[in-house]
Amino acid sequence: MASIIKSIVLNKPNKVASTLLRTYSAKADVTQYETLAVSVPKKNVFHVELNRPDKLNTFNDALWDDLTTCFKALHENPECRVVVLSGRGKHFSAGIDLKSLIKNFTKVNEIDDTARKARAYAGYIKRYQESISSLEVCAKPVLNLIHEGCIGAGVNVITAADVRYCTEDAWFQVKEVLIGVAGDTGVLQRLPKVIGSASVARELCYTARKVTAQEALSIGLVSRVFPDKDTALTEVLNIAETIASMSPVAVQAIKQNLVYSQDRTIAEGLEHICLLNAINHQSEDITKAAIAQATKTGQPDFENL
Repeated sequence: MASIIKSIVLNKPNKVASTLLRTYSAKADVTQYETLAVSVPKKNVFHVELNRPDKLNTFNDALWDDLTTCFKALHENPECRVVVLSGRGKHFSAGIDLKSLIKNFTKVNEIDDTARKARAYAGYIKRYQESISSLEVCAKPVLNLIHEGCIGAGVNVITAADVRYCTEDAWFQVKEVLIGVAGDTGVLQRLPKVIGSASVARELCYTARKVTAQEALSIGLVSRVFPDKDTALTEVLNIAETIASMSPVAVQAIKQNLVYSQDRTIAEGLEHICLLNAINHQSEDITKAAIAQATKTGQPDFENL
């Protein structure tokens, strides 16, 4: 490998120089939404904030739909390499908007025929599931920052993210059982895998008891706990910036294989990454990264993907 790198450096010095020294000049395309605030605080890092602070960031129809639309757009946006998701106002999210829920359920319950009523309920459930799953389907890593309350639908959202961080005042509650329903947007499927304990996950879902930030750290629900939101946001954006500086080909392949492998055998996961890398090993990103490591010239500027 060293001889190959040396040959490239000696034979194509101009190309190497442009690869390592090129500056970023593109302007990110930022779409705004009714219930989400989107900004680009660092290069290739998009910050999405739940933006219903007067309603404690509860999930109404608009927020369910905005989340889906936003993360689909970020999935397609080559300028976006990492997403940081947080919430404005007092809480990260107080869960589902009960007024919106009752309104929708009342409309469905006006249907007399059982089969047609079931079809209507299934439509709502699928719509909400797609919203939460949009974080997981998005090819870009999603880093979640939680402060104060993270309740019900909020817990569903964070378990679909790649990495979770929280503040010392954060607390978590799988609350669906208290309104007489089993959570149906991902928490029952994802929480046991996120924390690695079916026993703890089942207790939390059956009892709806609150989990403190320190317990969330101890059970693996979050990676780190920060003293306050400002400190947390600074640190998480720095982590996001580091990830965004890596090869997007590599980072997105890592997420794709991690998501694929979590529900499959090791052999299936290995076959999947073999097929991915048979393609991705042809990328110029490997040469750029290898040259940078060998010449100690710092992180190269990778092309968007």
